Amino acid sequence: MARSGVLTKIMRTTCAEGRIIMAVDRERIERVLELIRPSLQADGGDLELVDVGDDGVVTVHLTGACNGCPLSQLTLANGVRRVLKERVPSVTDVRAV
Repeated sequence: MARSGVLTKIMRTTCAEGRIIMAVDRERIERVLELIRPSLQADGGDLELVDVGDDGVVTVHLTGACNGCPLSQLTLANGVRRVLKERVPSVTDVRAV
């Protein structure tokens, strides 16, 4: 997908209930992940953005110490998911692969 200074997707769609849904902005998500990264890196971990679905589901890959860590789901839920959903309202969920 080509990158530019504008939104990756500038679309509005209407769901079955008639509500207007803004498409998820991948570049905005990447900027928010850059804010989260230092906390993960301080403990030897990191994450990579894998996918952003049209349904607002963000898929990430936890790397380094986060990969396989027993607390990684807690980090994902209380850290990554919470911050992304606060700062990017179109994000509906965050999942790790």
